[in-house]
Formats: sequence, C-alpha cells, structure tokens
Amino acid sequence: MNTALVHWKEAATVILTAGIRRTSADSLRTSIQKHSPNPPVSWTQSSLPVRSAFDYEVLLLKRSGKSGFMPNAYVFPGGLVDSSDFSSEWVDIFKNFTHSPNFGLGVVKQAPQTRPPIFATDRMKFGSPVPGDVAFRICAVRETFEESGVLLVVPKEEENNVLKSLGDRENGGMTTQPAQLSNVCGDKDLANWRKLVIKNPLNFIRMCRELECLPNIWALHEWGNWLTPTAVYGKQRRYDTAFFICCLKDIPHTLQDEKEIVHFKWSTPIEVLQSYEARDLWIAPPQLYDLSRLCHFHSLQALHRFARQRSLEGCEQWLPIRLTSTDCLISLLPGDALYPEEVDMSGQSDVNMRTQKSLEEIQQENSSLHRIIFHDPYTTSLHINITPKYKHLSPLPPTATISSSSSSSSSSGTDGSDSTPPTSRL
Repeated sequence: MNTALVHWKEAATVILTAGIRRTSADSLRTSIQKHSPNPPVSWTQSSLPVRSAFDYEVLLLKRSGKSGFMPNAYVFPGGLVDSSDFSSEWVDIFKNFTHSPNFGLGVVKQAPQTRPPIFATDRMKFGSPVPGDVAFRICAVRETFEESGVLLVVPKEEENNVLKSLGDRENGGMTTQPAQLSNVCGDKDLANWRKLVIKNPLNFIRMCRELECLPNIWALHEWGNWLTPTAVYGKQRRYDTAFFICCLKDIPHTLQDEKEIVHFKWSTPIEVLQSYEARDLWIAPPQLYDLSRLCHFHSLQALHRFARQRSLEGCEQWLPIRLTSTDCLISLLPGDALYPEEVDMSGQSDVNMRTQKSLEEIQQENSSLHRIIFHDPYTTSLHINITPKYKHLSPLPPTATISSSSSSSSSSGTDGSDSTPPTSRL
C-alpha cells in the first residue's frame, strides 16, 4: 500500500463479463441484423441492438442506500486495497511465477514517466515485494469474492498450464479463450471462507494456502484508471481506482453480501444503458463510459482478444474536471480542449471551474472534445472526437456522440424503482 497517499485512497475494480447460452431464435435474429443491407447509423430507441446481439453479460452490483459513497448506484465489483494485498506472503504463494516480470503479467509498453502512479509507484519503497500490478489484481479478486461470491482463482495443480500459456504468449502466441472458473471446494466451505474474508482480508491469504489455489491475476487485464473528482464526495471519499476487465466462459453462481451490496444484476451492456436511459437504475459516469466502450463488442471472444492484446499498452489516469455552465454540468476528461494543461493531481485543491456561457456557446468554441454533459442524473451525453491513447476505444452510441461536430445525444425517461442516484456529478 502507498501509505504516502494522503488525499486519495487506492482501490481496484473489475469489469466482469461472462458468456451466455443463446437460443436458436436469438442466433437467427442476430444473423439477420448482421447481414442487413442498411444498418442504422444514428441511434433511436427502435434501432438499438437487441439483447441477443451480445453473447455475454456484465456483472453490476447495487450499492446499499445507506452507503456513504454513491448509495443506490449500480457499480462493478471492487473496493479499497488492503495491506494484506501487498503482503510478502504472496511471494511464496506465487513462487513459481516470481522469476517472470510482474509474476507473469508481463511488462507494460507505456513509458514509466507517463504511467499512472497507482501502477508506476515502486512498492518496495513502502516495504512490499509485491508489484502494484499484482497487488491491485489480488485486491480486485478478493473484493469480487467478498461482494458477489465469485472466486477468480486457479488451483495449484493447474500452475503448469498457466506457465505454459505465459510461455506461449512470450513466444508470440496468444491464448484467446476466456477464463473458466475452478471448483476448489464445496459451496458450504466456500460460503464459510467468504464470511472469514469479509471479516478480515488476511483470511484471503489463508484461504488460498489451505485450498491450494492462486488468485487468477492473469485473467484480469488492465483497462483504465479513474480518480474521484475533487469537491464532490468530501475529503474522505476520494479514490484512485485501477480498472481491470475479465472475461469468463460462463456466468458463475453469484450472491450479494446484503450489507454493502443489496442486489446483483447480469445484463448485456446495451440492457444496462437502456435501463439507465429509462431511469430504472443509476450508474456512475465511469460505468456509463466503459459500458458504452463494450458496445463495440457483441462477441465475448472478440472482447477477450482485444482486452488481452491491449492490456500491455498501458492507460491514462483520468481525473474528471467539472465545468458548471449556465444550463448544465460538463465533466471534462484529458484531451478535451478545455481540460487544464496543469492539474493538481494531489487532490488538495478544488480544480473545478465555472462559466457564464451556455452549453451551446461552449460546444461551438471547441474543436477537441472529450467530455460528458449532464442535464440531470439520467440525461447525459458523451462527446468525443479525439483518438484514444494506448490503443483503447472510445464509447459507442447510444450514450456517445463521436464525431467532429458538436451535436449531442441525450437520454431521459420515467422514474423507476432503483433510480435514486447519489449525485449527477462525475
């Protein structure tokens, strides 16, 4: 853990996707859409991809209404890093992988000076022999187990298969199959271990030893790094979060902890976005952005291939800057023409801005766009015409306007049962 961080709390989250079984009718409908001579260009409710266009779903967890941070929001599984995630005991558990860079994860191509601090920080300076790339994946695996009961581990007996796949990758090969969960113990024992891990994260190490398994860090691919905006949730609610993505072959048995998490939901990316538009649920801006990115991929296999190939390219650290105009709130992201050249990333000062201009005036003045516009918690639009760095992707409609123009797409609807958002701000 980076104990020198005063204003940010380090965390990790995973975009957990899993394959679904499709009926023959679904496959026929998708085939017809795919070969349509005039596919829709602009988004309308009637032209949205149907659920069957996707052969996978994404796990979202609904936070408790009593939570001090984003109550009632649907989020990806994850949480705060614990000192146990950096424990030297992991070196022994991963002993057959310590000879490889980052325990077999490989070396990111991104220049060290441009790497987000959450990944670039030398953890040896804080007394841990576990690289940050490894520890934050361990954190994401542990938190996913605590919050959803999904245990992303590899049995010790399968170590040789993992080592072989890593060797194939180093020699130019590429494993393209999504991960498959392993049963390391019975349901009753797993439930007992989950209670112990929730009670004390150190028990996750003990569990891995006794069940002879390793956190499947190799199934988690680096995706992004979001920081909580300043002056939104208070000084105690600022998070520096590493985002990973994981593709599973099949949807696993899932639970909620009935404390922080009160409901779970497996849905296709487009279903979540439609539910958000209909005000049936509320998702935070990072979820909105990344679910819209996933709309590029209707196939789990294609998503897995992209995530695996891209993961060693690196990522940007994004601290959203809020610009309040006369008629809306704009969340500026790096690359936008209005994003400040120098930003206090320490979190000590409020870096947000105000203007007396309207949205129309602001949109007409700028050429480089990378922003999210909020009219209310559910009426939002993404405006992007910059090229993403590190071979990443921009979001797709319905929640994005990706062009050189300043047109916008917005969403609204009627109120729903799960629609109490904590804030309209990123």
